Amino acid sequence: MEDRIEVVETAYEFMLAYAAQGREDDATAEAGRSVRTVLGDLDGALTELEGALDGEEPFHAVVREDIGKTRSALALVLDSPRISSELVDNLNASMHLRAVLTDLFLISEAARIRGDASPGKPSTR
Repeated sequence: MEDRIEVVETAYEFMLAYAAQGREDDATAEAGRSVRTVLGDLDGALTELEGALDGEEPFHAVVREDIGKTRSALALVLDSPRISSELVDNLNASMHLRAVLTDLFLISEAARIRGDASPGKPSTR
C-alpha cells in the first residue's frame, strides 16, 4: 500500500510542476514522463488503493468515496483532447484530490503511530 501512496504523492508533485509550465497542449511537452502517463499511473494507484481499503476500518468507506470522486475527475481530464496546464491546475485544486491526499497521509500516520506493518489495516489492540 505504501508504494501506491508514493505513486499518488509523486503524481501530485509532477502535476504541480506541469501546472506551473503554462502549457496549452500536452502534445508539445518535452521528452520525459508525459502528463497522460503520470495521470494514468495515478489512476492505477488509486484503483489499487480503493481495492486495498476493504472496509474493516470505518474510515475506509470515506477514503473509497474520495478516491471514486477523484477517479471521475481524472477520467474527465484524461478524456480531454488536450491537457493544458490550466486543466491540471484545476485538477490539483480539486477538493476531491486534496481529500484523497490528506486521507492517505492520515492512514499512513495512524498506522505508523500504532506500529502497524500494513497501513490501512485496523489495529488489533
